[in-house]
Amino acid sequence: MLDSQIINITLKKAMPVTEGLIAPQISVEDHIFYGEEGNPFLAPRGVFISGNKLMVADTGQNRVFIWNQIPKTPFQKADVVLGQLLTTDTGRNSGDSVHANTLMYPSGIWTDGHKLVVADAWNHRVLVWHTFPTSHGQAADVVIGQKDFFSSQPNILGIGQTPNAQSLNWPYGVFSDGSRLYIADTGNRRVLVFNEFPTENFNAADAVIGKPNFEERDYENTDAIWPYSVKLNTKGYIAITDTQYYRILLWNSVEKALSSSSEIIIGQPDIDSSGQNQFNLYPKENTLSWCYDTCFYKNGIFVADTGNSRILWFEHLPSANNPSAQSLIGKKDFNTGSENAESIFGTEKSMYWPFSISVDEAENKLVIADTGNHRIIFHTLMI
Repeated sequence: MLDSQIINITLKKAMPVTEGLIAPQISVEDHIFYGEEGNPFLAPRGVFISGNKLMVADTGQNRVFIWNQIPKTPFQKADVVLGQLLTTDTGRNSGDSVHANTLMYPSGIWTDGHKLVVADAWNHRVLVWHTFPTSHGQAADVVIGQKDFFSSQPNILGIGQTPNAQSLNWPYGVFSDGSRLYIADTGNRRVLVFNEFPTENFNAADAVIGKPNFEERDYENTDAIWPYSVKLNTKGYIAITDTQYYRILLWNSVEKALSSSSEIIIGQPDIDSSGQNQFNLYPKENTLSWCYDTCFYKNGIFVADTGNSRILWFEHLPSANNPSAQSLIGKKDFNTGSENAESIFGTEKSMYWPFSISVDEAENKLVIADTGNHRIIFHTLMI
Protein backbone atom coordinates (compact mmCIF):
# COMPACT_ATOMS: atom_id res chain seq x y z
CA MET A 1 0.00 0.00 0.00
CA LEU A 2 2.80 2.36 0.93
CA ASP A 3 4.65 1.84 -2.35
CA SER A 4 1.58 2.86 -4.33
CA GLN A 5 1.36 6.13 -2.42
CA ILE A 6 4.96 7.17 -2.93
CA ILE A 7 5.35 9.51 -5.85
CA ASN A 8 8.33 9.35 -8.12
CA ILE A 9 9.35 12.99 -8.04
CA THR A 10 12.98 13.34 -9.03
CA LEU A 11 15.64 16.00 -8.88
CA LYS A 12 16.92 16.53 -12.37
CA LYS A 13 20.04 18.16 -13.73
CA ALA A 14 19.71 21.20 -15.95
CA MET A 15 20.24 20.67 -19.65
CA PRO A 16 20.15 22.99 -22.64
CA VAL A 17 16.66 24.36 -23.18
CA THR A 18 15.20 21.82 -25.57
CA GLU A 19 11.49 21.16 -25.39
CA GLY A 20 10.64 17.70 -24.13
CA LEU A 21 14.24 16.82 -23.15
CA ILE A 22 14.31 14.63 -20.04
CA ALA A 23 17.29 15.46 -17.84
CA PRO A 24 19.36 12.80 -16.03
CA GLN A 25 18.32 12.04 -12.47
CA ILE A 26 20.22 12.91 -9.30
CA SER A 27 19.52 10.38 -6.51
CA VAL A 28 16.60 11.40 -4.30
CA GLU A 29 14.53 9.41 -1.82
CA ASP A 30 10.84 10.37 -1.67
CA HIS A 31 8.27 10.13 1.12
CA ILE A 32 4.72 11.45 0.89
CA PHE A 33 2.67 12.51 3.92
CA TYR A 34 -1.04 13.41 4.15
CA GLY A 35 -1.45 14.21 7.87
CA GLU A 36 -3.84 12.42 10.18
CA GLU A 37 -5.92 9.59 8.73
CA GLY A 38 -9.53 10.77 8.60
CA ASN A 39 -8.33 14.30 9.38
CA PRO A 40 -5.96 15.13 6.50
CA PHE A 41 -4.48 18.39 5.22
CA LEU A 42 -6.41 20.87 3.11
CA ALA A 43 -4.22 23.22 1.04
CA PRO A 44 -1.25 23.39 3.45
CA ARG A 45 0.64 26.61 2.68
CA GLY A 46 3.34 26.44 5.33
CA VAL A 47 5.89 23.83 6.35
CA PHE A 48 8.94 23.93 8.60
CA ILE A 49 11.38 21.27 9.74
CA SER A 50 13.65 21.74 12.75
CA GLY A 51 15.75 18.89 14.04
CA ASN A 52 13.31 15.99 14.06
CA LYS A 53 10.21 18.19 14.44
CA LEU A 54 7.74 18.82 11.63
CA MET A 55 5.28 21.73 11.62
CA VAL A 56 2.59 22.17 8.96
CA ALA A 57 0.23 25.12 8.50
CA ASP A 58 -2.98 23.38 7.46
CA THR A 59 -4.10 26.66 5.94
CA GLY A 60 -7.42 25.63 4.45
CA GLN A 61 -8.56 24.32 7.83
CA ASN A 62 -7.19 27.09 10.05
CA ARG A 63 -4.81 25.06 12.18
CA VAL A 64 -1.15 24.16 12.68
CA PHE A 65 -0.03 20.55 13.15
CA ILE A 66 3.11 19.57 15.08
CA TRP A 67 4.90 16.23 15.03
CA ASN A 68 7.77 15.82 17.49
CA GLN A 69 9.22 13.08 15.29
CA ILE A 70 9.27 13.10 11.50
CA PRO A 71 6.40 10.90 10.25
CA LYS A 72 7.51 7.78 8.40
CA THR A 73 4.13 6.64 7.08
CA PRO A 74 1.57 8.30 4.77
CA PHE A 75 -0.68 9.07 7.76
CA GLN A 76 0.19 9.78 11.39
CA LYS A 77 -1.62 11.44 14.28
CA ALA A 78 -0.19 14.81 15.28
CA ASP A 79 1.32 15.38 18.72
CA VAL A 80 -0.09 18.91 18.94
CA VAL A 81 -2.78 20.77 17.00
CA LEU A 82 -2.97 24.56 17.36
CA GLY A 83 -5.75 26.93 16.34
CA GLN A 84 -8.81 24.80 17.13
CA LEU A 85 -10.62 23.90 20.36
CA LEU A 86 -10.99 20.35 19.06
CA THR A 87 -8.28 18.78 16.92
CA THR A 88 -10.79 17.85 14.22
CA ASP A 89 -12.39 21.31 14.06
CA THR A 90 -11.60 23.38 10.97
CA GLY A 91 -13.54 26.66 11.26
CA ARG A 92 -12.04 30.11 11.10
CA ASN A 93 -11.02 31.09 14.64
CA SER A 94 -12.50 27.78 15.76
CA GLY A 95 -15.94 28.94 14.67
CA ASP A 96 -15.95 31.90 17.05
CA SER A 97 -14.25 35.29 17.46
CA VAL A 98 -10.47 35.67 17.51
CA HIS A 99 -8.56 34.60 20.65
CA ALA A 100 -5.01 33.73 21.72
CA ASN A 101 -5.60 30.10 20.75
CA THR A 102 -7.33 30.54 17.37
CA LEU A 103 -6.12 30.91 13.79
CA MET A 104 -7.49 32.09 10.47
CA TYR A 105 -5.56 31.12 7.35
CA PRO A 106 -2.16 30.44 8.97
CA SER A 107 0.78 30.37 6.57
CA GLY A 108 4.45 30.94 7.43
CA ILE A 109 6.08 29.07 10.33
CA TRP A 110 9.44 29.37 12.05
CA THR A 111 10.94 27.59 15.04
CA ASP A 112 14.31 26.81 16.58
CA GLY A 113 12.77 23.93 18.49
CA HIS A 114 12.17 26.17 21.50
CA LYS A 115 10.23 29.24 20.36
CA LEU A 116 7.49 28.99 17.74
CA VAL A 117 6.28 31.78 15.41
CA VAL A 118 3.18 31.51 13.18
CA ALA A 119 1.94 34.02 10.61
CA ASP A 120 -1.80 34.17 11.35
CA ALA A 121 -2.40 35.88 8.02
CA TRP A 122 -6.12 36.60 7.91
CA ASN A 123 -6.20 37.75 11.51
CA HIS A 124 -3.53 40.26 10.44
CA ARG A 125 -1.17 39.22 13.20
CA VAL A 126 1.81 37.06 14.08
CA LEU A 127 1.66 34.77 17.11
CA VAL A 128 4.66 33.83 19.26
CA TRP A 129 4.99 30.93 21.70
CA HIS A 130 8.03 31.52 23.96
CA THR A 131 8.19 27.82 24.78
CA PHE A 132 7.43 25.14 22.25
CA PRO A 133 3.75 24.09 22.47
CA THR A 134 3.07 20.75 24.13
CA SER A 135 -0.74 20.66 24.31
CA HIS A 136 -3.60 20.90 21.82
CA GLY A 137 -5.04 24.39 21.40
CA GLN A 138 -2.30 25.98 23.48
CA ALA A 139 -2.63 29.77 23.58
CA ALA A 140 0.14 31.99 22.20
CA ASP A 141 2.21 34.09 24.59
CA VAL A 142 2.57 37.21 22.43
CA VAL A 143 0.69 38.80 19.53
CA ILE A 144 2.35 41.12 16.99
CA GLY A 145 0.29 43.43 14.81
CA GLN A 146 -2.69 43.77 17.16
CA LYS A 147 -3.22 45.53 20.51
CA ASP A 148 -4.49 42.32 22.10
CA PHE A 149 -5.54 38.76 21.32
CA PHE A 150 -9.14 39.78 20.64
CA SER A 151 -8.47 42.16 17.72
CA SER A 152 -7.99 41.20 14.08
CA GLN A 153 -8.41 44.23 11.78
CA PRO A 154 -5.82 45.02 9.09
CA ASN A 155 -3.54 47.85 10.20
CA ILE A 156 -5.36 47.86 13.56
CA LEU A 157 -8.27 50.06 12.47
CA GLY A 158 -9.37 48.36 9.27
CA ILE A 159 -9.01 48.26 5.49
CA GLY A 160 -7.48 51.37 3.95
CA GLN A 161 -5.85 52.55 7.16
CA THR A 162 -2.28 53.83 7.14
CA PRO A 163 0.24 51.28 8.45
CA ASN A 164 2.69 51.94 11.25
CA ALA A 165 5.48 50.16 13.10
CA GLN A 166 2.96 48.13 15.14
CA SER A 167 0.49 47.13 12.45
CA LEU A 168 0.18 44.28 9.96
CA ASN A 169 -1.89 43.57 6.87
CA TRP A 170 -1.92 39.97 5.60
CA PRO A 171 1.42 38.86 7.01
CA TYR A 172 2.24 35.60 5.23
CA GLY A 173 5.90 34.97 6.02
CA VAL A 174 8.02 34.81 9.17
CA PHE A 175 11.66 34.01 9.82
CA SER A 176 14.36 34.49 12.43
CA ASP A 177 18.14 34.28 12.42
CA GLY A 178 18.02 33.35 16.08
CA SER A 179 18.07 36.90 17.37
CA ARG A 180 16.12 39.19 15.04
CA LEU A 181 12.59 38.45 13.85
CA TYR A 182 11.49 39.19 10.26
CA ILE A 183 7.87 39.43 9.10
CA ALA A 184 6.75 39.56 5.46
CA ASP A 185 3.95 42.10 5.93
CA THR A 186 2.57 41.22 2.52
CA GLY A 187 -0.49 43.44 2.33
CA ASN A 188 1.58 46.48 3.32
CA ARG A 189 4.21 45.52 0.71
CA ARG A 190 7.11 45.54 3.18
CA VAL A 191 9.22 43.42 5.52
CA LEU A 192 9.35 44.38 9.19
CA VAL A 193 12.49 43.80 11.27
CA PHE A 194 12.47 43.33 15.05
CA ASN A 195 15.98 43.51 16.50
CA GLU A 196 14.91 41.36 19.45
CA PHE A 197 12.17 38.78 19.83
CA PRO A 198 9.01 40.56 20.99
CA THR A 199 8.16 39.74 24.61
CA GLU A 200 5.04 41.87 24.92
CA ASN A 201 1.91 42.34 22.83
CA PHE A 202 1.84 45.06 20.19
CA ASN A 203 5.62 45.54 20.05
CA ALA A 204 6.80 47.99 17.40
CA ALA A 205 9.23 46.98 14.67
CA ASP A 206 12.70 48.53 14.69
CA ALA A 207 13.18 48.77 10.92
CA VAL A 208 11.42 48.26 7.61
CA ILE A 209 12.61 46.83 4.28
CA GLY A 210 10.90 48.11 1.14
CA LYS A 211 9.61 51.44 2.42
CA PRO A 212 11.31 54.73 3.44
CA ASN A 213 9.29 54.77 6.69
CA PHE A 214 6.63 52.80 8.57
CA GLU A 215 3.71 54.94 7.35
CA GLU A 216 4.43 54.80 3.62
CA ARG A 217 1.82 52.99 1.53
CA ASP A 218 2.92 53.80 -2.01
CA TYR A 219 5.25 51.37 -3.73
CA GLU A 220 7.71 51.24 -6.60
CA ASN A 221 8.95 48.38 -8.73
CA THR A 222 12.38 48.82 -7.12
CA ASP A 223 10.96 47.24 -3.96
CA ALA A 224 9.00 44.06 -3.35
CA ILE A 225 5.45 44.47 -4.69
CA TRP A 226 3.98 41.44 -2.88
CA PRO A 227 6.60 40.08 -0.42
CA TYR A 228 5.28 36.67 0.60
CA SER A 229 8.37 35.11 2.18
CA VAL A 230 11.62 36.28 3.78
CA LYS A 231 14.59 33.98 4.43
CA LEU A 232 18.19 34.39 5.62
CA ASN A 233 21.23 32.13 5.59
CA THR A 234 24.05 31.82 8.11
CA LYS A 235 26.25 34.22 6.11
CA GLY A 236 23.69 37.02 6.38
CA TYR A 237 22.24 36.85 2.86
CA ILE A 238 18.55 37.75 2.71
CA ALA A 239 16.00 36.64 0.09
CA ILE A 240 12.54 38.16 -0.32
CA THR A 241 10.08 36.31 -2.55
CA ASP A 242 8.22 38.94 -4.56
CA THR A 243 5.26 36.92 -5.79
CA GLN A 244 3.45 39.52 -7.85
CA TYR A 245 6.52 40.40 -9.93
CA TYR A 246 7.60 36.75 -10.37
CA ARG A 247 11.04 37.28 -8.86
CA ILE A 248 13.33 36.71 -5.89
CA LEU A 249 15.18 39.74 -4.51
CA LEU A 250 18.60 39.05 -2.97
CA TRP A 251 20.99 41.09 -0.81
CA ASN A 252 24.22 40.03 0.86
CA SER A 253 23.21 41.62 4.17
CA VAL A 254 20.17 42.93 6.01
CA GLU A 255 21.84 46.32 6.28
CA LYS A 256 21.97 46.60 2.49
CA ALA A 257 18.35 45.49 2.22
CA LEU A 258 17.40 48.29 4.61
CA SER A 259 19.18 50.94 2.57
CA SER A 260 19.11 49.94 -1.10
CA SER A 261 17.22 48.12 -3.84
CA SER A 262 17.98 44.49 -4.53
CA GLU A 263 21.50 43.68 -5.66
CA ILE A 264 20.56 40.45 -7.46
CA ILE A 265 17.27 39.29 -9.00
CA ILE A 266 16.24 35.70 -9.75
CA GLY A 267 13.47 35.33 -12.32
CA GLN A 268 13.82 38.67 -14.15
CA PRO A 269 16.58 40.34 -16.21
CA ASP A 270 16.35 43.66 -14.33
CA ILE A 271 14.46 45.59 -11.65
CA ASP A 272 11.96 46.99 -14.18
CA SER A 273 10.85 43.63 -15.59
CA SER A 274 7.83 41.76 -14.26
CA GLY A 275 6.73 39.21 -16.87
CA GLN A 276 5.24 35.87 -15.88
CA ASN A 277 7.83 33.41 -17.19
CA GLN A 278 9.32 36.55 -18.76
CA PHE A 279 6.35 36.55 -21.16
CA ASN A 280 7.25 33.13 -22.57
CA LEU A 281 4.53 30.62 -23.36
CA TYR A 282 6.41 27.92 -21.44
CA PRO A 283 8.76 28.18 -18.46
CA LYS A 284 12.53 28.07 -18.80
CA GLU A 285 15.44 27.47 -16.44
CA ASN A 286 15.60 31.21 -15.62
CA THR A 287 11.88 32.10 -15.33
CA LEU A 288 9.31 32.09 -12.54
CA SER A 289 5.53 32.10 -12.21
CA TRP A 290 3.80 33.02 -8.93
CA CYS A 291 6.80 32.14 -6.77
CA TYR A 292 5.99 31.94 -3.04
CA ASP A 293 9.07 30.81 -1.10
CA THR A 294 12.80 30.19 -1.05
CA CYS A 295 15.18 28.21 1.12
CA PHE A 296 18.95 28.52 1.40
CA TYR A 297 20.93 25.28 1.34
CA LYS A 298 24.71 24.94 1.48
CA ASN A 299 26.06 27.53 -0.99
CA GLY A 300 22.89 27.75 -3.05
CA ILE A 301 19.16 28.37 -2.89
CA PHE A 302 15.93 26.52 -3.63
CA VAL A 303 13.00 28.48 -5.10
CA ALA A 304 9.37 27.40 -4.91
CA ASP A 305 8.28 28.25 -8.45
CA THR A 306 4.69 27.71 -7.44
CA GLY A 307 2.84 28.68 -10.61
CA ASN A 308 5.04 26.34 -12.63
CA SER A 309 4.55 23.55 -10.03
CA ARG A 310 8.24 22.95 -9.57
CA ILE A 311 11.17 23.66 -7.26
CA LEU A 312 14.26 25.21 -8.84
CA TRP A 313 17.76 24.65 -7.48
CA PHE A 314 20.60 27.16 -7.91
CA GLU A 315 23.89 25.56 -6.85
CA HIS A 316 25.50 28.91 -6.02
CA LEU A 317 23.99 32.20 -4.99
CA PRO A 318 23.93 34.21 -8.23
CA SER A 319 26.27 37.12 -8.85
CA ALA A 320 24.18 38.61 -11.68
CA ASN A 321 20.51 39.02 -12.54
CA ASN A 322 18.49 36.39 -14.39
CA PRO A 323 20.55 33.30 -13.47
CA SER A 324 19.68 29.85 -14.78
CA ALA A 325 18.83 27.04 -12.38
CA GLN A 326 20.99 23.94 -12.50
CA SER A 327 18.36 21.45 -11.34
CA LEU A 328 14.66 21.09 -10.63
CA ILE A 329 12.16 18.98 -8.73
CA GLY A 330 8.67 18.17 -9.93
CA LYS A 331 8.95 18.33 -13.72
CA LYS A 332 10.72 16.25 -16.33
CA ASP A 333 12.41 19.29 -17.89
CA PHE A 334 12.59 23.08 -17.65
CA ASN A 335 9.96 23.62 -20.36
CA THR A 336 7.07 21.90 -18.59
CA GLY A 337 4.82 23.92 -16.29
CA SER A 338 1.49 23.77 -14.50
CA GLU A 339 -0.56 24.43 -17.60
CA ASN A 340 0.69 21.35 -19.42
CA ALA A 341 -1.65 18.37 -19.76
CA GLU A 342 0.47 16.04 -17.65
CA SER A 343 -0.03 18.35 -14.67
CA ILE A 344 -3.69 19.22 -15.21
CA PHE A 345 -4.80 15.60 -15.61
CA GLY A 346 -2.17 13.86 -13.50
CA THR A 347 -1.42 15.80 -10.35
CA GLU A 348 -0.97 12.59 -8.36
CA LYS A 349 2.18 11.98 -10.36
CA SER A 350 3.65 15.45 -9.95
CA MET A 351 3.62 18.44 -7.65
CA TYR A 352 0.82 20.95 -7.99
CA TRP A 353 1.38 24.51 -6.76
CA PRO A 354 3.99 24.01 -4.00
CA PHE A 355 3.82 27.06 -1.70
CA SER A 356 6.42 26.42 0.97
CA ILE A 357 9.77 24.67 1.40
CA SER A 358 12.07 24.00 4.33
CA VAL A 359 15.50 22.38 4.71
CA ASP A 360 17.19 20.62 7.58
CA GLU A 361 20.77 21.02 6.38
CA ALA A 362 22.24 18.75 9.05
CA GLU A 363 20.05 15.88 7.83
CA ASN A 364 20.06 16.91 4.14
CA LYS A 365 16.28 16.85 4.14
CA LEU A 366 14.04 19.03 1.97
CA VAL A 367 10.33 19.27 2.86
CA ILE A 368 7.77 20.66 0.41
CA ALA A 369 4.20 21.80 1.05
CA ASP A 370 2.56 20.42 -2.11
CA THR A 371 -0.43 22.70 -1.58
CA GLY A 372 -2.56 21.82 -4.60
CA ASN A 373 -2.29 18.11 -3.81
CA HIS A 374 -2.99 18.62 -0.06
CA ARG A 375 0.15 16.85 1.12
CA ILE A 376 3.77 17.16 2.27
CA ILE A 377 6.68 15.73 0.31
CA PHE A 378 10.02 14.73 1.92
CA HIS A 379 13.30 14.53 0.01
CA THR A 380 16.67 13.26 1.13
CA LEU A 381 19.04 15.50 -0.81
CA MET A 382 22.08 14.00 -2.49
CA ILE A 383 23.64 17.27 -3.69
